[in-house]
Amino acid sequence: MKSRFPARRAALCAAAISPLLAHAQVTQKPDGQWRSLFTAGASVANGNSDAKSASVGADVIKLTTSDKWEFNAAGQYARSAGATTADRQTFTGLYNQDITPTWYGFGQLDLVRDIPSDISSRVTPSTGVGYHVVKRPDQTFDVSAGLAYTWDRYRAPQVVHDELRSRYDHAELLLAEESNNKLSDTTSFKQKLTIYPSVSQGDGVRTVFDAGLSVAMTKQLALTATLSHRYDSQPGDGLKKNDTLFVTGVSLRFD
Repeated sequence: MKSRFPARRAALCAAAISPLLAHAQVTQKPDGQWRSLFTAGASVANGNSDAKSASVGADVIKLTTSDKWEFNAAGQYARSAGATTADRQTFTGLYNQDITPTWYGFGQLDLVRDIPSDISSRVTPSTGVGYHVVKRPDQTFDVSAGLAYTWDRYRAPQVVHDELRSRYDHAELLLAEESNNKLSDTTSFKQKLTIYPSVSQGDGVRTVFDAGLSVAMTKQLALTATLSHRYDSQPGDGLKKNDTLFVTGVSLRFD
């Protein structure tokens, strides 16, 4: 994302984007029931700082002892000092099916639109196999690997891999690890790291890391804190390789 504002304004804007909680915790029980979590928020700051933001998010999950459906969607918009600092929409659909008690296959679809990063659309389907390192009611830890293909479309032509492009289609490997931990009756933590080494360009790589901490206040309400980090070794001319966002807020779940 282009760096146009002093660090203080950037920090104020990031803090204002709450709650963007696409990675807050949905209750996970292997009973075949659909469960969901929804968020929405907005903030306005005037005076010494001029910032506005709005965000929405939704998580839906269905879990059994042998498979899992999961859908995540989020959108955020923010302005600071009269300029747009965030305009991003994402969607992820995931299906896992156990092959054996420890091995599973998966299929995933990721959609991204990120205006400040000049991404008009990014579509990434992927598939592969994974391994349940730990699979307990209070803790899970999985590792997975597979193949992905990404279609990037840019709002304005960008220099990517030494060429001026309005689109960039490429195959990637997928390497991932993720965990879910119930730290107490009211506190849970989850994290996922995905690495996409490029197959067509040996030095190209993308990484996606998301982590979330959730503390229940009631059966439906919880305080949450999330951290998201994105890295792209070939982001385009004039764009930074790293994007990091930390947000806090309140979530509402339906079990």
